[in-house]
Amino acid sequence: MPQHIEHPVFARFYANLAAPALEKAGVAEHRRRLLAGLSGEVVEVGAGNGLNFPHYPPEVKRVVAVEPEPRLRALAETQARGAPVPVEIQDARAEQLPYPDDAFDAAVVCLTLCSVADQHAALAELHRVLRPGGQLRFFEHVQAGSPAMRRVQRVLDATVWPRLMGGCHTGRDTQAAIATAGFTVTTVDRFPFPATRVPSPAATHILGTAERP
Repeated sequence: MPQHIEHPVFARFYANLAAPALEKAGVAEHRRRLLAGLSGEVVEVGAGNGLNFPHYPPEVKRVVAVEPEPRLRALAETQARGAPVPVEIQDARAEQLPYPDDAFDAAVVCLTLCSVADQHAALAELHRVLRPGGQLRFFEHVQAGSPAMRRVQRVLDATVWPRLMGGCHTGRDTQAAIATAGFTVTTVDRFPFPATRVPSPAATHILGTAERP
């Protein structure tokens, strides 16, 4: 049964302020890089308000987009109507995907694995629903490189940040978690985003691919 995750304040903040700010900072180029070359049947977990949809290439036959937050899901449904490929919106959680084993050619996570309740379970589910040889595409903010910023991340994640930001954690070592889940990481680009003069605990990002053996 679908399990709603309601974050009404964060959903409004993300849709009205955070997402437009990311677009202004140039996130669309990273979305295009994330999705370039995909084909076949794709599952996108944590689709949010659907801002990836315009960037799917025409070789994709179908996108199944999972989003448990009702307000963001409603916005994603609007975005799906104008997408260049068929998009189906699904009310489900990353940790309990309602699909059979080996169902998809590729999976996409974009600014999602920071906020799932159980990152290990979510990655195990993605591994399960991907066909052997299928790709996981990821674009996530992750654990910082400097010890000082990692200390800041640990304090924030243990106190106010997840409550204010819809369950988001700033300091997860997502690349290591992907490998631990059984994926072979094939490419990783690590970079700060957005580029600002003031260090941010959520600035370190990775964008890359991994394969289910």
